[in-house]
Amino acid sequence: MRRIAVVGSGWAGCAAAVELAHKEYPVTLFESARSLGGRARAVEINGLTLDNGQHILLGAYSETLRLMRVTGMDPSDALLRLPLQMRYPANSGGMDFITPRLPAPLHVLIGLLRARGLAREDKLALARFSTTARWMDWQLHTDCSVAELLERFDQTDRLIRLMWRPLCIAALNTLPEQASAQVFLNVLRDSLGARRAASDMLIPRADLTGVFPKRAGSFVEQHGGEVLCGTTITRIETAENGWRLHATSASGVEQVQFDGVVIATQASHASGLLEGLVETPLPTFEYEPISTCYLQYAQDFRLAQAFYALLDDAAGEQWGQFVFDRGQLDSKHAGLLAVVVSASSEAIAAGHDALATAIARQLATVFQEPALARPQWTKVISEKRATFSCVPALARPSNQIGLKRLVIAGDYTASDYPATLESAVRSGVQAASCLID
Repeated sequence: MRRIAVVGSGWAGCAAAVELAHKEYPVTLFESARSLGGRARAVEINGLTLDNGQHILLGAYSETLRLMRVTGMDPSDALLRLPLQMRYPANSGGMDFITPRLPAPLHVLIGLLRARGLAREDKLALARFSTTARWMDWQLHTDCSVAELLERFDQTDRLIRLMWRPLCIAALNTLPEQASAQVFLNVLRDSLGARRAASDMLIPRADLTGVFPKRAGSFVEQHGGEVLCGTTITRIETAENGWRLHATSASGVEQVQFDGVVIATQASHASGLLEGLVETPLPTFEYEPISTCYLQYAQDFRLAQAFYALLDDAAGEQWGQFVFDRGQLDSKHAGLLAVVVSASSEAIAAGHDALATAIARQLATVFQEPALARPQWTKVISEKRATFSCVPALARPSNQIGLKRLVIAGDYTASDYPATLESAVRSGVQAASCLID
């Protein structure tokens, strides 16, 4: 049986390792950091175990949910499942849209008819968009920006502001003016355009490391593999019948030989490891940050529901797009709110303290609760290279790069999806399949 090395323990690397271990391949998972998870992992903040970024998954994330089950995790225990919704705080000037648990596409139609805060022309525009996209089979002849697509479909300004813009930013982490319309349609196809459960929103109850990466590591070890944290692969070179990896750790430098390799690091690091091995280098990507602001209030504070969409301000500046009541997800986090700021380059320009102050003011305004402007403490975490900028017609590499038994994996590889957890997991599974006889 071939020995396989997986370099990088983000969700793509963990998915590849689990898929290979599940097929009884001996796997060694290398991670330069002290813990697994990559850009979606647990961190310690003021004595609390939280995430380096708040996430929403979708019911359409079939491979992520499958591999969670493979590792012994029940998704219903790890994730709060909610129907598709876009709900703003009452009296904030937003909308209240929530789909009932009815078969698709009836659930969207009934949700739209019941929606509050949308005028008749807004609802007709949304129905027209959905009907036309289905008729087009969610495909464009030529990719364009999401903003162009919405203009082409005659979407109203209010519907764009309250629904399409925040959905685009949340899903693609790219502003609609620059985001790929085709990728946006792909996400809508597999959620709005699929069975009702596929459109459900899944919010992690526990930290992301515990939801999948930690269990993935245990699964690999239980199946005869090993997990080496604090170990950096600095070079990969050809060897007889395989590949030689140069590994650096606290114990020193060593060379280890494997029959196959999955490089599951960020694209820039993968390019360095592939230097001299491939004729065509990996493409260079532009990146977008995602920031999450945690705000602690009194233990008895609680929002009326687990999460809300947030309005941008009158000047059009959009700081937090969604707020989550962490206390409703995990009782140990009572009174803690998490506010997500996607595509946050502008928002973090003045610094984390300024952003936290602006978000606290935003919460006080939209919830009409002056006390929310004065949290007990705040903490902003920014992943500056959280995702690639998902622009139209973006060239993304295949898992197979022309090398025998060496493949790449990551959310940046060729996929219908933007840089999401599901895209990373699917890439890892596909990379593993390339090495399975």
